[in-house]
Amino acid sequence: MVYRVPKRILLTGGAGYIGSHTYVALRQAGHDVVILDNFSNARRSVVARLEQITGAPVPVVEGDIRDNALLDRVFTDHRIDAVVHFAALKAVGESMAKPLDYFDVNIGGLTTLLRAMDRAGCRRIVFSSSATVYGVPDETPTPETAPFRAMNPYGQTKILGEEMLAWLAQSNPDWAIGVLRYFNPAGAHRSGLIGEDPADIPNNLMPFVAKVALGELDRIAVFGDDYDTPDGTGVRDYIHVEDLARGHVLSLGRLFETGQGHCVNLGTGRGYSVLEVIAAYKRACNRDLPHHITDRRPGDVPIYVASADKAAEVLGFRTEKGLDEMCASSWNWVSNIGETA
Repeated sequence: MVYRVPKRILLTGGAGYIGSHTYVALRQAGHDVVILDNFSNARRSVVARLEQITGAPVPVVEGDIRDNALLDRVFTDHRIDAVVHFAALKAVGESMAKPLDYFDVNIGGLTTLLRAMDRAGCRRIVFSSSATVYGVPDETPTPETAPFRAMNPYGQTKILGEEMLAWLAQSNPDWAIGVLRYFNPAGAHRSGLIGEDPADIPNNLMPFVAKVALGELDRIAVFGDDYDTPDGTGVRDYIHVEDLARGHVLSLGRLFETGQGHCVNLGTGRGYSVLEVIAAYKRACNRDLPHHITDRRPGDVPIYVASADKAAEVLGFRTEKGLDEMCASSWNWVSNIGETA
C-alpha cells in the first residue's frame, strides 16, 4: 500500500544510513522531503550524493532535535505533514558508557520533537525503533507481542520512546503513530553512492566484514561456533536497507490512509549465520576474508529472527532482496566510497 497523495515529510537524522535511503524512497514515491540533521554521525557529502541520485536539490536544515526554536521554524517554514524520526544515538556499547547522553538525545530529543509537532498540528509520525527492545527473547521468530526486556541504555531508550508514543496516542486520537522495529539493516543503495559508513570499528557484522574485505582490518572475529545452529555460529535476520526504507513509505501511507497507528517488525523472517554472511561477502568481493573463532559474547542468543507476518498483513510489506544482494551492494558501496566521500 502506497499513499498516492504527495505529502511534505520531515526526516530527523535524515542524512544517516537508514535516513538517507528513506529519503530516496520517499522522493521516488512522490513526496516532498526535508532533512533535519546535526551531522554528528553523518557526512555532509551525503547531501550531494542524494542530489545525484534524485536529480534534485535536497532541502536540509542543520540543527539539533532538542532545539525548540529551530523545530518551530522548521514546521512553520516547511508546513510539514508528517515526521519520520531517525535522529538518535544508537551504539549499544557506547550507551553503557554514556547513559546520560543516550537518555538526553533519545528521550529528550523525542519529547522536544513531539511538543513541536503538537504545536504545529502535525500529528503523524513514524518512529525508528529496534529489535533491541526484545532483549534476549523467549521465542524466535520473535513476534511484536514479545515482552520488553531492556539489556542496555540504548534499548531502554527505545522502550521508553515507544511507551511515550503509546500514551500520547491514547491521550489524543488525532495522533497516528507507526512504530517500526528493525532487525539487522544491511547493504547499500544500488547506485553505490550511499551506504553504511561507520567512523570507527563497527559493532555490526556486515560493515566489519566490509572493512576486512577492504584490508582496513585483519580478520573477522566469529563469537562462538558451538551454538545449536546448522553451522554452530549465530543466526540473525538481515534486511536490505532499501527494503527497510520502503517499509517507511508504506508505514506513512498507512497512517495517512487510515489515521490509525501500528507497531510492526521489519525483517525478512529468515536468518543467516555468521559463516553464511562471510561466504556471501566473499562471493561479492572475490577476496579472501580471514576469520577466527573466539568466545561467545555475553547476552548473545543462537538465533534472532523476526516474525514478519504482521508487517505483511498491516502494511503489505514483504522484502525483495536477499543476502547476496545485501553483500553485493555493500561491496559496491565501500569499494567506491573513497571516490565519493
